[in-house]
Amino acid sequence: MNFQRPIVAKFSKQNLQHNALLVKNKFAKNSKFFAVIKANAYGHGQLFAVEALKNIADGFALLECENAVLLRENNLINANQKIILLEGIFSAKQAKQVLDCNIISAVHCVEQFQWLLEQFQKNQKNSQVLEIAIKLNTGMNRLGFTQQNFANALNLLANPDFAVALKNQKIKITLMTHFATADENLPNKGIHKAITNFQNLEKIFQQKFPNLAYQKCLANSAAICDFPSVHYDWVRPGIMLYGSSPFGLQNNKTAADLDLKPVMTLQSKIIAIQHLKAGDCVGYGETFIAKKDMKIGVVACGYADGYLRSTPSGTPLMVNNQKTKSVGRISMDMLCCDLTDISGEVGIGTPVTLWGDGIAGSLPIDEVAEFGGTISYELMCSLANRVKREIID
Repeated sequence: MNFQRPIVAKFSKQNLQHNALLVKNKFAKNSKFFAVIKANAYGHGQLFAVEALKNIADGFALLECENAVLLRENNLINANQKIILLEGIFSAKQAKQVLDCNIISAVHCVEQFQWLLEQFQKNQKNSQVLEIAIKLNTGMNRLGFTQQNFANALNLLANPDFAVALKNQKIKITLMTHFATADENLPNKGIHKAITNFQNLEKIFQQKFPNLAYQKCLANSAAICDFPSVHYDWVRPGIMLYGSSPFGLQNNKTAADLDLKPVMTLQSKIIAIQHLKAGDCVGYGETFIAKKDMKIGVVACGYADGYLRSTPSGTPLMVNNQKTKSVGRISMDMLCCDLTDISGEVGIGTPVTLWGDGIAGSLPIDEVAEFGGTISYELMCSLANRVKREIID
Protein backbone atom coordinates (compact mmCIF):
# COMPACT_ATOMS: atom_id res chain seq x y z
CA MET A 1 0.00 0.00 0.00
CA ASN A 2 1.28 3.46 -0.90
CA PHE A 3 1.10 5.85 2.05
CA GLN A 4 3.00 8.64 0.33
CA ARG A 5 1.46 12.12 0.28
CA PRO A 6 -0.16 12.40 -3.16
CA ILE A 7 1.38 15.64 -4.47
CA VAL A 8 3.88 15.08 -7.29
CA ALA A 9 5.70 17.17 -9.88
CA LYS A 10 6.07 15.38 -13.19
CA PHE A 11 8.67 16.37 -15.76
CA SER A 12 8.54 15.61 -19.47
CA LYS A 13 11.90 15.11 -21.14
CA GLN A 14 10.19 14.93 -24.53
CA ASN A 15 8.48 18.30 -24.04
CA LEU A 16 11.75 19.92 -22.99
CA GLN A 17 13.41 18.56 -26.10
CA HIS A 18 10.46 19.70 -28.24
CA ASN A 19 10.82 23.27 -26.95
CA ALA A 20 14.58 23.26 -27.43
CA LEU A 21 14.23 22.04 -31.00
CA LEU A 22 11.78 24.88 -31.69
CA VAL A 23 14.53 27.30 -30.70
CA LYS A 24 17.12 25.46 -32.75
CA ASN A 25 15.11 24.79 -35.89
CA LYS A 26 12.51 27.55 -35.98
CA PHE A 27 12.91 30.62 -33.79
CA ALA A 28 16.70 31.04 -33.96
CA LYS A 29 17.87 28.57 -36.59
CA ASN A 30 20.80 30.74 -37.66
CA SER A 31 22.24 31.12 -34.17
CA LYS A 32 23.74 28.85 -31.56
CA PHE A 33 21.97 28.69 -28.22
CA PHE A 34 22.82 28.48 -24.55
CA ALA A 35 20.13 26.57 -22.69
CA VAL A 36 19.63 28.57 -19.50
CA ILE A 37 19.64 26.16 -16.56
CA LYS A 38 20.11 28.60 -13.69
CA ALA A 39 17.95 28.29 -10.55
CA ASN A 40 18.13 24.51 -10.81
CA ALA A 41 16.82 24.75 -14.38
CA TYR A 42 13.92 26.94 -13.26
CA GLY A 43 12.97 24.38 -10.65
CA HIS A 44 13.02 21.44 -13.06
CA GLY A 45 16.37 19.98 -11.98
CA GLN A 46 19.67 20.98 -13.51
CA LEU A 47 20.88 17.46 -14.21
CA PHE A 48 17.52 16.51 -15.71
CA ALA A 49 17.74 19.47 -18.11
CA VAL A 50 21.34 18.76 -19.04
CA GLU A 51 20.64 15.10 -19.75
CA ALA A 52 17.65 16.01 -21.92
CA LEU A 53 19.49 18.70 -23.89
CA LYS A 54 23.05 17.42 -24.14
CA ASN A 55 22.54 16.45 -27.79
CA ILE A 56 20.54 19.54 -28.72
CA ALA A 57 21.91 22.65 -27.00
CA ASP A 58 25.15 24.28 -28.12
CA GLY A 59 25.89 25.24 -24.55
CA PHE A 60 24.49 25.80 -21.08
CA ALA A 61 24.13 29.00 -19.06
CA LEU A 62 24.08 29.00 -15.28
CA LEU A 63 25.34 30.96 -12.27
CA GLU A 64 27.36 28.73 -9.96
CA CYS A 65 30.97 28.03 -10.83
CA GLU A 66 30.92 24.82 -8.78
CA ASN A 67 28.00 23.48 -10.82
CA ALA A 68 29.72 24.38 -14.08
CA VAL A 69 32.89 22.58 -12.93
CA LEU A 70 30.80 19.53 -11.97
CA LEU A 71 29.28 19.37 -15.45
CA ARG A 72 32.66 19.62 -17.13
CA GLU A 73 34.77 17.40 -14.87
CA ASN A 74 32.18 14.61 -14.76
CA ASN A 75 31.64 14.67 -18.53
CA LEU A 76 27.93 15.33 -18.07
CA ILE A 77 27.90 17.44 -21.22
CA ASN A 78 29.56 16.90 -24.56
CA ALA A 79 33.12 18.16 -24.89
CA ASN A 80 32.20 20.61 -27.65
CA GLN A 81 29.39 22.23 -25.65
CA LYS A 82 30.06 25.60 -24.07
CA ILE A 83 29.30 26.61 -20.49
CA ILE A 84 28.79 30.24 -19.55
CA LEU A 85 28.54 31.80 -16.08
CA LEU A 86 25.95 34.53 -16.45
CA GLU A 87 27.14 36.52 -13.43
CA GLY A 88 30.78 35.64 -13.92
CA ILE A 89 33.13 34.61 -11.15
CA PHE A 90 32.89 35.77 -7.56
CA SER A 91 36.54 35.42 -6.49
CA ALA A 92 40.08 35.22 -7.83
CA LYS A 93 40.14 31.52 -6.90
CA GLN A 94 37.36 30.80 -9.38
CA ALA A 95 39.42 32.31 -12.22
CA LYS A 96 41.64 29.23 -12.17
CA GLN A 97 38.66 26.89 -12.23
CA VAL A 98 37.18 28.74 -15.20
CA LEU A 99 40.40 28.45 -17.18
CA ASP A 100 41.09 24.84 -16.22
CA CYS A 101 37.58 23.72 -17.17
CA ASN A 102 37.12 25.81 -20.32
CA ILE A 103 34.21 27.79 -18.91
CA ILE A 104 33.12 31.15 -20.29
CA SER A 105 32.83 33.81 -17.63
CA ALA A 106 30.71 36.91 -17.90
CA VAL A 107 32.65 40.03 -16.95
CA HIS A 108 30.64 42.93 -15.60
CA CYS A 109 33.16 44.72 -13.38
CA VAL A 110 36.85 45.61 -13.35
CA GLU A 111 37.60 43.17 -10.54
CA GLN A 112 36.49 40.20 -12.65
CA PHE A 113 38.65 41.42 -15.52
CA GLN A 114 41.65 41.58 -13.21
CA TRP A 115 41.12 38.14 -11.69
CA LEU A 116 40.76 36.46 -15.07
CA LEU A 117 43.56 38.25 -16.88
CA GLU A 118 46.01 37.74 -14.02
CA GLN A 119 45.23 34.03 -13.95
CA PHE A 120 45.54 33.85 -17.73
CA GLN A 121 49.03 35.38 -17.52
CA LYS A 122 50.04 32.69 -15.05
CA ASN A 123 48.64 29.95 -17.27
CA GLN A 124 49.80 31.09 -20.71
CA LYS A 125 52.49 28.44 -20.88
CA ASN A 126 49.72 25.82 -20.60
CA SER A 127 48.15 27.03 -23.87
CA GLN A 128 44.81 27.54 -22.18
CA VAL A 129 42.14 29.70 -23.78
CA LEU A 130 40.32 32.42 -21.87
CA GLU A 131 36.76 33.03 -23.03
CA ILE A 132 34.93 36.00 -21.58
CA ALA A 133 31.52 37.52 -22.22
CA ILE A 134 31.71 41.24 -21.54
CA LYS A 135 28.41 42.32 -20.02
CA LEU A 136 27.15 45.68 -21.28
CA ASN A 137 24.60 47.70 -19.33
CA THR A 138 22.05 48.83 -21.89
CA GLY A 139 19.33 49.99 -19.53
CA MET A 140 18.64 47.19 -17.06
CA ASN A 141 21.05 48.84 -14.57
CA ARG A 142 21.87 45.65 -12.74
CA LEU A 143 25.18 44.32 -14.09
CA GLY A 144 27.44 45.54 -16.85
CA PHE A 145 29.65 48.32 -18.14
CA THR A 146 28.25 51.71 -19.10
CA GLN A 147 29.60 54.34 -21.48
CA GLN A 148 31.16 56.01 -18.44
CA ASN A 149 33.34 53.08 -17.41
CA PHE A 150 33.65 50.75 -20.42
CA ALA A 151 36.71 52.34 -22.02
CA ASN A 152 38.64 52.29 -18.75
CA ALA A 153 37.79 48.62 -18.24
CA LEU A 154 39.01 47.79 -21.74
CA ASN A 155 42.40 49.30 -20.90
CA LEU A 156 43.10 46.14 -18.91
CA LEU A 157 42.49 44.01 -21.98
CA ALA A 158 44.52 46.38 -24.16
CA ASN A 159 47.67 45.68 -22.17
CA PRO A 160 50.46 44.72 -24.65
CA ASP A 161 50.92 41.47 -22.71
CA PHE A 162 47.64 40.24 -24.20
CA ALA A 163 48.05 41.46 -27.79
CA VAL A 164 49.29 38.15 -29.19
CA ALA A 165 46.71 36.15 -27.25
CA LEU A 166 43.90 38.32 -28.62
CA LYS A 167 45.23 38.06 -32.16
CA ASN A 168 45.55 34.29 -31.93
CA GLN A 169 42.15 33.86 -30.26
CA LYS A 170 43.68 32.63 -27.06
CA ILE A 171 41.47 35.26 -25.51
CA LYS A 172 38.01 35.06 -27.06
CA ILE A 173 35.49 37.84 -26.59
CA THR A 174 31.69 37.89 -26.66
CA LEU A 175 29.72 41.08 -26.11
CA MET A 176 26.58 40.39 -24.13
CA THR A 177 23.63 42.29 -22.71
CA HIS A 178 20.24 41.58 -21.16
CA PHE A 179 17.01 43.28 -22.22
CA ALA A 180 14.80 44.87 -19.58
CA THR A 181 11.60 45.12 -21.64
CA ALA A 182 11.78 42.67 -24.54
CA ASP A 183 8.61 41.01 -23.28
CA GLU A 184 6.51 44.16 -22.97
CA ASN A 185 4.21 45.09 -25.82
CA LEU A 186 3.82 48.73 -24.80
CA PRO A 187 4.65 52.11 -26.38
CA ASN A 188 8.28 53.13 -25.88
CA LYS A 189 9.13 49.67 -24.58
CA GLY A 190 10.84 46.74 -26.26
CA ILE A 191 14.49 46.53 -27.22
CA HIS A 192 15.05 49.60 -29.41
CA LYS A 193 16.57 51.87 -26.77
CA ALA A 194 18.68 49.01 -25.44
CA ILE A 195 19.97 48.22 -28.93
CA THR A 196 21.03 51.85 -29.44
CA ASN A 197 22.88 51.71 -26.12
CA PHE A 198 24.49 48.41 -27.10
CA GLN A 199 25.66 49.78 -30.44
CA ASN A 200 27.21 52.81 -28.74
CA LEU A 201 29.13 50.56 -26.39
CA GLU A 202 30.08 48.26 -29.24
CA LYS A 203 31.66 51.24 -31.02
CA ILE A 204 33.85 51.88 -28.00
CA PHE A 205 35.01 48.26 -28.19
CA GLN A 206 35.64 48.44 -31.93
CA GLN A 207 37.64 51.64 -31.59
CA LYS A 208 39.82 50.02 -28.96
CA PHE A 209 40.20 46.76 -30.90
CA PRO A 210 39.52 47.63 -34.56
CA ASN A 211 40.54 44.31 -36.07
CA LEU A 212 39.48 41.90 -33.36
CA ALA A 213 36.93 39.20 -34.13
CA TYR A 214 34.24 38.80 -31.50
CA GLN A 215 30.78 37.35 -31.05
CA LYS A 216 27.51 38.74 -29.73
CA CYS A 217 24.91 37.27 -27.38
CA LEU A 218 21.83 39.40 -26.70
CA ALA A 219 18.51 37.61 -27.10
CA ASN A 220 16.57 36.11 -24.19
CA SER A 221 13.35 34.12 -24.71
CA ALA A 222 11.22 37.18 -25.53
CA ALA A 223 13.73 38.57 -28.01
CA ILE A 224 14.18 35.13 -29.56
CA CYS A 225 10.46 35.04 -30.33
CA ASP A 226 9.89 38.68 -31.27
CA PHE A 227 13.14 40.24 -32.51
CA PRO A 228 15.10 38.03 -34.94
CA SER A 229 17.30 40.99 -35.87
CA VAL A 230 19.16 40.60 -32.55
CA HIS A 231 19.74 36.86 -32.60
CA TYR A 232 23.36 37.29 -33.74
CA ASP A 233 25.83 34.51 -32.83
CA TRP A 234 24.25 33.17 -29.64
CA VAL A 235 20.80 33.32 -28.04
CA ARG A 236 19.84 32.43 -24.47
CA PRO A 237 16.43 30.72 -24.18
CA GLY A 238 15.26 30.31 -20.62
CA ILE A 239 11.56 30.24 -19.75
CA MET A 240 10.50 29.12 -23.23
CA LEU A 241 12.50 25.91 -22.84
CA TYR A 242 10.28 24.94 -19.94
CA GLY A 243 7.04 25.49 -21.84
CA SER A 244 5.98 28.90 -20.62
CA SER A 245 5.58 32.00 -22.76
CA PRO A 246 7.84 34.96 -21.97
CA PHE A 247 4.78 37.09 -22.77
CA GLY A 248 2.41 35.36 -20.36
CA LEU A 249 -1.13 35.43 -21.75
CA GLN A 250 -0.67 38.21 -24.30
CA ASN A 251 -2.85 37.77 -27.39
CA ASN A 252 -1.28 35.49 -30.00
CA LYS A 253 1.79 34.99 -27.80
CA THR A 254 0.67 32.35 -25.32
CA ALA A 255 2.61 29.13 -24.88
CA ALA A 256 0.06 27.37 -27.09
CA ASP A 257 0.40 30.06 -29.76
CA LEU A 258 4.17 29.56 -29.74
CA ASP A 259 3.77 25.74 -29.78
CA LEU A 260 5.56 25.44 -26.43
CA LYS A 261 4.73 22.39 -24.34
CA PRO A 262 4.73 22.31 -20.52
CA VAL A 263 7.69 20.48 -19.03
CA MET A 264 6.51 20.59 -15.40
CA THR A 265 3.09 19.32 -14.32
CA LEU A 266 2.08 19.71 -10.68
CA GLN A 267 -0.57 17.21 -9.61
CA SER A 268 -2.20 16.11 -6.38
CA LYS A 269 -5.43 14.51 -5.17
CA ILE A 270 -8.56 15.27 -3.20
CA ILE A 271 -8.02 14.24 0.44
CA ALA A 272 -11.33 15.44 1.92
CA ILE A 273 -14.73 16.77 0.87
CA GLN A 274 -16.93 19.30 2.64
CA HIS A 275 -20.55 20.22 1.90
CA LEU A 276 -21.27 23.90 2.56
CA LYS A 277 -24.47 25.80 3.15
CA ALA A 278 -24.91 29.36 1.95
CA GLY A 279 -23.05 31.59 4.38
CA ASP A 280 -20.44 29.01 5.37
CA CYS A 281 -16.79 30.10 5.20
CA VAL A 282 -13.65 28.38 3.94
CA GLY A 283 -10.11 28.64 5.25
CA TYR A 284 -8.06 31.00 7.38
CA GLY A 285 -9.48 34.46 7.80
CA GLU A 286 -12.82 33.32 6.40
CA THR A 287 -11.94 35.12 3.18
CA PHE A 288 -14.35 32.98 1.15
CA ILE A 289 -18.07 32.90 2.01
CA ALA A 290 -20.37 30.54 0.10
CA LYS A 291 -23.23 32.35 -1.63
CA LYS A 292 -25.07 29.06 -2.18
CA ASP A 293 -24.84 25.42 -1.20
CA MET A 294 -21.48 24.09 -2.44
CA LYS A 295 -19.36 20.97 -2.57
CA ILE A 296 -15.73 21.69 -1.65
CA GLY A 297 -12.66 19.53 -2.19
CA VAL A 298 -9.56 19.72 -0.02
CA VAL A 299 -6.36 19.19 -2.03
CA ALA A 300 -2.97 18.08 -0.71
CA CYS A 301 -1.06 21.14 -1.86
CA GLY A 302 -0.13 24.31 0.00
CA TYR A 303 2.41 27.08 0.21
CA ALA A 304 4.95 24.74 1.81
CA ASP A 305 4.87 22.85 -1.51
CA GLY A 306 5.51 26.03 -3.48
CA TYR A 307 1.95 26.98 -4.35
CA LEU A 308 1.98 30.67 -3.45
CA ARG A 309 -0.07 31.76 -0.44
CA SER A 310 -0.92 34.99 -2.27
CA THR A 311 -2.88 33.03 -4.89
CA PRO A 312 -6.51 34.19 -4.51
CA SER A 313 -9.87 32.45 -4.64
CA GLY A 314 -10.87 31.86 -8.24
CA THR A 315 -7.49 30.58 -9.41
CA PRO A 316 -8.01 27.82 -12.00
CA LEU A 317 -7.19 24.17 -11.45
CA MET A 318 -8.46 20.91 -12.89
CA VAL A 319 -10.39 18.15 -11.14
CA ASN A 320 -11.30 15.04 -13.07
CA ASN A 321 -9.81 16.92 -16.04
CA GLN A 322 -12.50 19.59 -15.71
CA LYS A 323 -11.63 23.17 -15.01
CA THR A 324 -12.73 24.63 -11.69
CA LYS A 325 -11.37 27.21 -9.23
CA SER A 326 -9.81 27.49 -5.82
CA VAL A 327 -11.74 28.83 -2.85
CA GLY A 328 -10.38 30.41 0.31
CA ARG A 329 -6.88 31.19 1.45
CA ILE A 330 -4.02 28.82 0.63
CA SER A 331 -2.85 26.94 3.75
CA MET A 332 0.61 25.55 4.43
CA ASP A 333 -0.31 22.03 3.32
CA MET A 334 -3.75 22.31 1.72
CA LEU A 335 -5.95 24.31 -0.57
CA CYS A 336 -9.64 24.04 -1.33
CA CYS A 337 -11.50 23.95 -4.62
CA ASP A 338 -15.06 24.10 -5.87
CA LEU A 339 -16.48 20.70 -6.83
CA THR A 340 -20.10 21.81 -7.16
CA ASP A 341 -20.28 21.57 -10.94
CA ILE A 342 -17.71 18.83 -11.52
CA SER A 343 -19.33 15.91 -13.33
CA GLY A 344 -18.58 12.27 -12.80
CA GLU A 345 -17.51 10.49 -9.66
CA VAL A 346 -15.47 12.70 -7.34
CA GLY A 347 -14.16 11.52 -4.00
CA ILE A 348 -11.08 10.87 -1.93
CA GLY A 349 -8.21 10.24 -4.31
CA THR A 350 -9.67 12.07 -7.32
CA PRO A 351 -6.75 13.57 -9.30
CA VAL A 352 -6.15 17.34 -9.36
CA THR A 353 -3.90 19.23 -11.77
CA LEU A 354 -2.55 22.47 -10.33
CA TRP A 355 -0.78 23.36 -13.57
CA GLY A 356 0.60 21.59 -16.63
CA ASP A 357 -0.69 18.59 -18.54
CA GLY A 358 -3.70 16.66 -17.28
CA ILE A 359 -4.94 13.33 -18.62
CA ALA A 360 -7.29 15.05 -21.06
CA GLY A 361 -6.23 18.66 -21.16
CA SER A 362 -3.69 21.24 -20.16
CA LEU A 363 -3.78 24.10 -17.64
CA PRO A 364 -1.09 26.64 -18.59
CA ILE A 365 1.13 27.68 -15.70
CA ASP A 366 0.97 31.21 -17.13
CA GLU A 367 -2.76 31.28 -16.37
CA VAL A 368 -2.21 30.22 -12.77
CA ALA A 369 0.57 32.78 -12.39
CA GLU A 370 -1.58 35.63 -13.69
CA PHE A 371 -4.27 34.91 -11.11
CA GLY A 372 -1.57 34.97 -8.43
CA GLY A 373 -0.21 38.32 -9.60
CA THR A 374 3.14 36.81 -10.51
CA ILE A 375 4.92 35.08 -13.40
CA SER A 376 5.46 31.44 -14.23
CA TYR A 377 9.17 31.75 -13.39
CA GLU A 378 8.33 32.24 -9.70
CA LEU A 379 5.94 29.30 -9.57
CA MET A 380 8.48 26.97 -11.18
CA CYS A 381 11.32 28.11 -8.93
CA SER A 382 9.15 27.90 -5.79
CA LEU A 383 8.57 24.16 -6.07
CA ALA A 384 9.53 22.78 -2.66
CA ASN A 385 12.02 19.99 -2.03
CA ARG A 386 9.39 17.95 -0.22
CA VAL A 387 7.38 17.51 -3.43
CA LYS A 388 8.03 14.15 -5.05
CA ARG A 389 9.51 14.42 -8.54
CA GLU A 390 9.00 12.03 -11.45
CA ILE A 391 10.42 11.98 -14.97
CA ILE A 392 7.56 10.64 -17.07
CA ASP A 393 9.17 9.93 -20.47
